Amino acid sequence: MMTAMRRRENWTQPRTGSPLLFLTVLSLLALALAAPARLLAQRERPALNITGYVINAELDPATHHLAATAVVSFTAPPNLDVVTFGFHPALRISKITDESGKVLDGERTADGSIRVTPSAPLAEGQTVRWTFAYDGVITGNEDGPVEGLKLAAIQEPISYLLYPARWFPMTGYMTDRFTAEMHIRVPQGMRVFASGSTGPSHPVTLANGKPGDEYDLNWKKPGFPGTVIAGRYLDPVSVGAGNVKVYLTVSHQQSGNQLAQTATREYDFFTDSFGEPTTTRLNVIEIPDDTLPAVWAPELAAIVGSRVGDKSGIRLLANTIAHQWWGCEVSPHSLDDAWITNGMSRYGELMYVEDESGRNALKAALEDVSAGALAYDTIPLSSVTRLGPFSPQFQSMTLEKGAMVFHMLRGMVGDKVFLSILKGALSQYAGNSIRTSEFEKVAEEQSQQQLLPFFSQWIDGTGAPRFTDKYTVYRLGNNKGFRTIGEIDQDLDLFRMPVELRIETDGKTVTQKIDVVGTDSQYVVDTFGRPRRVSIDPQDWVLKTTPDLQVRIAILKGQQLVAQGDLVGALAEYQKALTANPQSSLASYRIGEVLFTQRNYQASVNAFRDALRGDDEPPWTEVWSHIAIGKIFDLTGQRDRAVNEYRLAVQTNDNTQGAVNEARQYLQKPYTRPDND
Repeated sequence: MMTAMRRRENWTQPRTGSPLLFLTVLSLLALALAAPARLLAQRERPALNITGYVINAELDPATHHLAATAVVSFTAPPNLDVVTFGFHPALRISKITDESGKVLDGERTADGSIRVTPSAPLAEGQTVRWTFAYDGVITGNEDGPVEGLKLAAIQEPISYLLYPARWFPMTGYMTDRFTAEMHIRVPQGMRVFASGSTGPSHPVTLANGKPGDEYDLNWKKPGFPGTVIAGRYLDPVSVGAGNVKVYLTVSHQQSGNQLAQTATREYDFFTDSFGEPTTTRLNVIEIPDDTLPAVWAPELAAIVGSRVGDKSGIRLLANTIAHQWWGCEVSPHSLDDAWITNGMSRYGELMYVEDESGRNALKAALEDVSAGALAYDTIPLSSVTRLGPFSPQFQSMTLEKGAMVFHMLRGMVGDKVFLSILKGALSQYAGNSIRTSEFEKVAEEQSQQQLLPFFSQWIDGTGAPRFTDKYTVYRLGNNKGFRTIGEIDQDLDLFRMPVELRIETDGKTVTQKIDVVGTDSQYVVDTFGRPRRVSIDPQDWVLKTTPDLQVRIAILKGQQLVAQGDLVGALAEYQKALTANPQSSLASYRIGEVLFTQRNYQASVNAFRDALRGDDEPPWTEVWSHIAIGKIFDLTGQRDRAVNEYRLAVQTNDNTQGAVNEARQYLQKPYTRPDND
């Protein structure tokens, strides 16, 4: 006999993540904070296949000048009358010649690309070599290939020419693999880093008559060796085997040893997880804070100087190093396949977090990744080519949703099989591109599972389930325990996936996987102890929609709009978050930031006060709200009240992002608004 005991309906909700992890996620998403423009915003279907470059370049930081020649080798498709290359708008081509020395006609188009007319019709599959001579001034303030992003700058103490800056004629961004032989001349005292160093520099005389050094670099394996960094770096720091070397400037030299230890641990972890990379050498380089937070190329991982000594930089560096496998060793066949490399680099970062700090740290990080995964989930991952690769949508989907696809795959097949899938894909497609269909095939072969429904849901579909659990508990006769009969409901009709169900009882906790198919799936679970709590997906193996996640998504979108300068749009997103959770300290804090930027000080103080009265999630909102209120009091001539707020900030003993240090600074000297603010 069974006696009904109770009926409950439960919404699964993840807890709020840590402030440091949240800030790290946003820093990684800074790659997406500018609207796409010109060539990178287009659907790139290369009209030719570039196979290699020989580049001679001279950098003059004093005048911000770049002078270069690039011999471009490519094979032509049939019926090609005009060849189009992407090229940095600030650079001027002085001459284009073919192998016979004949000068070719070239013109700039409205989108900034270069259109070149061959001197004679090109035969299909013919190998062609054209030489481009060009120069220009690049301070980083000129219009570049991507609006709002500084991707190249010839300057002191660090100059950088990043692959997406298109500082050499190129096509097939992220998909067209090539070799590169480069000879880079710089003033004496500067070191040059790129893929394939062939030895020490040798002295030369620069065009301005001053002494310089030439660095010879030759990357012979098709890949993406298009980034060059030159700077006044100190001698390298390394630990262990010494294959990972860290190069920093004087201003960050105190972080060298710690960064070398971190980089070496991450490199070794990924080698154990993914297998041996294409090369065992890696240079970790400091780059200026005015460019992308992180940059990768074969043998190179670079992060901004402000992060080299910061705890948040650990994750940023892990993601960057993971690209030595996912990006360098294998690359996407098209941008529709970019979720594989972007997503796995992101998830590799989370795997390292778990290895270093445990499962709880992984769960906390997944909360922010889940928000990014669903922030712009309006088109399938298999169709992202229509988006610009630097757009918030493309970055959010390929990085965050891509990472969640790998996390869910791991949950389905188990850790051992998951690693075999990764190693199998890297081994089978080493030095080549990979399609989504090819990765799916490897996953099925390694797991011996039929994974079509899984990939159809998460690669070819959009949205995520919102689970509810309705259940009734019955007492079984003859002291046989209890039976829970329930139904898992969700709103995606085509959803099909095993989902973990956990029943906590007075005694032993019972965990069982339920095949959730369609909008409602029934289950029956017997337990000896009286059930106290039933949880759906307690370990967060499934990307799902929750009320808390909607708050985080709105805040994330707001922060991205702030970075783009759309303060009105940002306030609207923050208000959405506050409507969903009126106690959200983070939403109130972000509103206060925007109002402070607009010099609406009274409204800003009110928002920061609301943050202090809120849910205190994340905890760092308390210390930074006190500092912000103190700044406003300083700006409005109320020094005594400002000092009190700074003291309250110090008393929290929360030094997230240097908060306590900043509060002590303002205790000594009142805050003043910067002239350019």
